[in-house]
Amino acid sequence: MSGVKLESIVKAYGAVQVVHGIDLEVKEKEFVVLVGPSGCGKSTTLRMVAGLEEISDGTLTIDGKVVNRIAPKDRDVAMVFQNYALYPHLDVAENIAFGLRIRKESKENIEKAIKDVAGILGLENYLERRPADLSGGQRQRVAMGRAIVRRPKVFLFDEPLSNLDAKLRTQMRAEIKRLHQRLGVTSIYVTHDQVEAMTLADRIVVMNDGRIEQVGSPMELFLNPVNAFVAGFLGAPPMNQIQAVISGGDAAPIAEFAGQQFTLPPLPGLQNAVGRKVIVGIRPEYATPQTKAVEGSVSCTLELVETLGSEALLHTTIGGEPFVIRTETLGNMDQLNAVNGFTADPALIKVFDAETGVALSGQLRVA
Repeated sequence: MSGVKLESIVKAYGAVQVVHGIDLEVKEKEFVVLVGPSGCGKSTTLRMVAGLEEISDGTLTIDGKVVNRIAPKDRDVAMVFQNYALYPHLDVAENIAFGLRIRKESKENIEKAIKDVAGILGLENYLERRPADLSGGQRQRVAMGRAIVRRPKVFLFDEPLSNLDAKLRTQMRAEIKRLHQRLGVTSIYVTHDQVEAMTLADRIVVMNDGRIEQVGSPMELFLNPVNAFVAGFLGAPPMNQIQAVISGGDAAPIAEFAGQQFTLPPLPGLQNAVGRKVIVGIRPEYATPQTKAVEGSVSCTLELVETLGSEALLHTTIGGEPFVIRTETLGNMDQLNAVNGFTADPALIKVFDAETGVALSGQLRVA
């Protein structure tokens, strides 16, 4: 079983601890994405798996074997870096084959491996070129080819697409996904881009300040974030979060904010909670824009309409605080420019404790 298991993993630089005893099990053939803001410890965690950072405490197991004291070259993992890390004086074929030559593989095996990998990644016509003669996307394919050719037990990706433009990132995401489906190698992928996480992962690990906030499938985390941090990190745009106070109602609690009221879902955690401070979370796509007051609507002030072709982002404010609505354009810009409020299904609203950030809402079903 070529899985990876982290048990109470700690990383400290002197007295400063940057990873705080995390536990995570990556199953064989699984594609797990570590995501979080800059400085949250995700790359440090990946580098500890690779052996490029020493583990301060805890146990790391790969393929059932404890590898804390095993050198990187003996862990049977392959890493793809953000900056490609190609040898500029070697051509594509030589870069791909470098690890095999170090292993002293036969010439026949090396040539076959180069041909196979070049075919998988569409590099057949570039084997004699050097890195300086390649585009960013082609260089990243070479870097992946160098990892694939070793046939490791685990692939590690450290923000491999961050240097590419938006179009190339989209293309490379699809290629990485297809590659994983074809090869089925256990993979751990680090990114700060939650779109990459949502589109690539079997499971997402959301990290913050050296700790794991939540682990689950992309839709589990999107629909049922355990706290306000996860809710605000996943989604494009992220979930709107409104500071509010419970003003009454057990069967259908009422939240007050900015002089307005909103009906919340019936939650056991909000019964007899009058006066409790909460955060009301509404995803932009769950807010239905209105051009006139209707029952249950909340007033807002439209600041900007950001058109995205078939969709638009309506940047509004409620009591001076930003609130984004995502909606279809339907070719009717006049109607969008007249938006002055929104409604939302209470069942789709998330509620968090204002002090701890912990979710109070019930769980939405993941299809």
